[in-house]
Amino acid sequence: MTTPSRSFISEQFAIFFADCKKGWQVLRHKGPGKVTFWFIALLVGIAAGFAALFFRKGVYWLQEALYGTDDVQHLHSFISGLDWYLVVLIPAAGGLVTGLILHYFTRDARARSVADVIVGSALHDGRVEGRAGIASALASLVTLSTGGSSGREGPVVHLAAVITTWINRRINADGITGRDLLGCAVAAAVSASFNAPIAGALFALEVVLRHFAVHAFAPIVIASVAGTVINRLEFGGVTEFKLPTTGELQFYVELPAFLMLGLTCGVLAVVLMRAVFWADDVGNEIQNRTGLPRYLRPMVAGALLGILAVGFPHIIGVGYETTSLALTGELALHEAIVFAALKVVAVAITLGGRMGGGIFSPSLMTGALAGLAFGLIATSLFPEVSGSTSLYALAGMGAVAAAVLGAPISTTLIVFELTGDWQTGLAVMVAVSMSTALASRMVNRSFFLTQIERRGIHLAAGPQAYLLAMFSAAKTMRTVDDPRAADEARCWELIGEGQYVDAAATLETAMPIFEKTGVPFLPVVTLTADAAPPELLGALFHVDALRAYNRALAATAAEEHS
Repeated sequence: MTTPSRSFISEQFAIFFADCKKGWQVLRHKGPGKVTFWFIALLVGIAAGFAALFFRKGVYWLQEALYGTDDVQHLHSFISGLDWYLVVLIPAAGGLVTGLILHYFTRDARARSVADVIVGSALHDGRVEGRAGIASALASLVTLSTGGSSGREGPVVHLAAVITTWINRRINADGITGRDLLGCAVAAAVSASFNAPIAGALFALEVVLRHFAVHAFAPIVIASVAGTVINRLEFGGVTEFKLPTTGELQFYVELPAFLMLGLTCGVLAVVLMRAVFWADDVGNEIQNRTGLPRYLRPMVAGALLGILAVGFPHIIGVGYETTSLALTGELALHEAIVFAALKVVAVAITLGGRMGGGIFSPSLMTGALAGLAFGLIATSLFPEVSGSTSLYALAGMGAVAAAVLGAPISTTLIVFELTGDWQTGLAVMVAVSMSTALASRMVNRSFFLTQIERRGIHLAAGPQAYLLAMFSAAKTMRTVDDPRAADEARCWELIGEGQYVDAAATLETAMPIFEKTGVPFLPVVTLTADAAPPELLGALFHVDALRAYNRALAATAAEEHS
C-alpha cells in the first residue's frame, strides 16, 4: 500500500479550501436571497395549509348543520334514514346557491379548479384569477356541503393559488419565482388536505409545474411540510384510511393479475373522464336549446343527484365512507360494481352540471370499488395463489386516480400515505403504470390537460405547442413608423390577397400562415365591425416570430433544467 505524497496532500487541501472559498462567496452574494425566498415559501405553505384546513372544517360544519349529523365521516349511512324530500331538496338548494355565486362572480359561471392552476403556471407566470377563484372556492364549499359528488382537492388547490397570486403581485415576482411559489402553495394545500407531505410536493412538481427542476424542490418541500404540520396539529398523525391487515402479495404468480387490473382501471378512468366531458357537452346543449339560465344549471344537477341519492345515498359527498368499506373488503361483488357505476354517473352530473369540486377523491372511490370487484373475482377463481381483496382495492384506487390525474409518481405515493401501507408497493406500481400508459393514449394525457385542450390551449403537447399562444401579433410586430418597417404598398397588396393577421391574434395563428404562403411578413391590422377597410398597424416578420419563439423555448428549457 503506497502512502500519498506530501505534494498530493497539499494539492487536495488547496482544492478543498478553494471550494470552500467559492461556496462562501456564493453564500454571501446569493444566500440571503435564497433564505428570503425559502422564508416566503414557508409563509405560503402556512397560508395554504390553513386555507385547506378551514375549507375542510367549513365543509364539515355545513354538513353537520344541513344534514343534522355529528359524524360527517359516515354521512351516507345517516342520509339513509332521512326523508326522501330532504335528500332531494338539500343538493338542489345547494346547487341554486352555487349557481348564483358563479353567475355573479365569474364571467362564465364555471368553478375554477386544478386545470386553471396549470394554465396559470404555464401561461401567466404563476398567477390565477382572484375574484373568480374566491367565488369558486365558496361555490365548491357549498357543493360539497350539500351533497355534491366531487372532491375537495381541486377547490383547495385553486384557493391556495389565489393566495400565491396575491403574494406574487405584492413582491412583483418574475415568471420563475411566481411558478415556484405557486408550486409551494399547491404542495401545501394537497399535504394539508390529505396528510401526505411527500405526495403533496411531488404533485406540485409532476402535475402543476410539470418539471422536476432542482431549484424548485427545496422551497416546495418546505411548504409541503408546513401544510402537513398544520393538518396534524388539528387531526393528528392518522391516515385517511385504515386497512385491516398488511396486504400479502403472492409474488410473481399474482403479478399478471395486477397487470390486468391496471388495464381495467385504465379503461374505467377513461370512462369516468369522458363521462364528465359528455355531461358537460350535454348540459351546454340543453342550456342553448331551452334557454335555461346558467345559474339554474347547478340546481338541476343537484336535484338529479338528490333523486339518485334517495336509492343510493353512497354517492353523496366525497365518499370516504364507501372508499373505506371497499378497502376493508366489506362490500359484496354486486355492491362494488353497482356503486362504482353510479359514482361515475354522480360525478358526471356534478361536474357536468357546473357544481364545482375536484375529481381526485371520486377517482379514489371509483378505483377502490373497481379494485375490490376485480379482487373478489380473481381470488374466487384462483384462491390458492391470491392475496387479500383489500390489496386489489388499494391497487385499483391508485390505478384509477393516477390515470385520471396523469400523475403516476405522486398518486402512488399518496395512496401509501393515505393508507399507511408501504408493503404493497409492487402491486400498486404495476397497476398504476399499466392504467396510466393506457389512459394517456385515449385522452390528452390526463383529465386536467384534456379540460385545457377542450378550451383550445395545447398544453398537453408541451412547450413547443403552447408557447406560440403567449405572443400576440401586436407585441411582436414592427409598427409602421419603425425604421425596419415593411413596405406599406406591399402590405396593402397582401391585405387584398387575404394574407394578414388581426392585432389580437397570436403567433399560433400567424405561424401556419407563414408556412403555407412563404411570405417574409404579414400585415397586422385592426378589423372593424362595419364595411370600412382595416387599419394597418404594422407587419409581423417571420424572422421576428421565430426569434421570439426560440427565446421562449430556451427560457423554458433553462428553467426546467436549473
